[in-house]
Amino acid sequence: MAKGISVHIGLNGLDPAHYGGWSGALNACEADAGDLQAIATALGFDSTLLLKAAATRNAVITAITSAAARLTQGDIFWLTYSGHGGQVPDTSGDEQDLQDETWCLFDGQMIDDELRVLWSKFGPGVRILVLSDSCHSGSVARAPVSMTDSEALTRGPLAEMLGTVGAKYRFMPDDAAARTYRTNRVFYDDIQRSLPDPPPPVVASVRLIAACQDNQLSLDGTFNGLFTGQLLRVWSSGKFAGDYAAFHKTILQRMPASQSPNHLVFGAANLAFDGEKPFSI
Repeated sequence: MAKGISVHIGLNGLDPAHYGGWSGALNACEADAGDLQAIATALGFDSTLLLKAAATRNAVITAITSAAARLTQGDIFWLTYSGHGGQVPDTSGDEQDLQDETWCLFDGQMIDDELRVLWSKFGPGVRILVLSDSCHSGSVARAPVSMTDSEALTRGPLAEMLGTVGAKYRFMPDDAAARTYRTNRVFYDDIQRSLPDPPPPVVASVRLIAACQDNQLSLDGTFNGLFTGQLLRVWSSGKFAGDYAAFHKTILQRMPASQSPNHLVFGAANLAFDGEKPFSI
């Protein structure tokens, strides 16, 4: 019988000691993580919740590597992240914009190249589902945002319906990103130098559903992030009956043009995974 392990990360704040005095205050990330864990628990996943100070780099790496050691062909690992996205300079030369995207964990950023290596630890036939309700600095911080969309999503009837009144965007400001990197340059450069080049192959099947495109902003909210809130509405306590492509498409149709969720599949092809109802063990 297939096993399911899930890890749900939510940070409404960060350790300013690492982030150059920036605390990254948000409203609804920890609620996102709790709501998604509730789904996982109801479906039979062995679930872990990592909130704020518990969501350290070491805790997240340990949780992922532990799952990789326990799961075998036919099993599923479900990872969710709700918090700030950031960037550090790319030192490996694999990014056209010279920036690596990150998740802002409590005591430091996790670089996308690190996650790529962690996926390679999972065996063949394992399914990996990642939901990321975040955005990245760099291009995101400089992306044009429709004033009509941003006003509608932070005030007025639509904002009240979506629970996004007075909401914030989940990106790391450029000045905070620069201070964080300058203060911790050796730390981040050493991480990137320590990663295997080329990275090892990913033999598991990885599926990412992200809150927005790389050049867009992801909106926080009062009760949930905009993306997570719409995902929960589409899921409708398990009433949704389509596959992952239909799930993504239905969420996308409910989102404003300024925030278009992305659906990315990589690693080993897995047609059964493609056709499953979301979150199936």
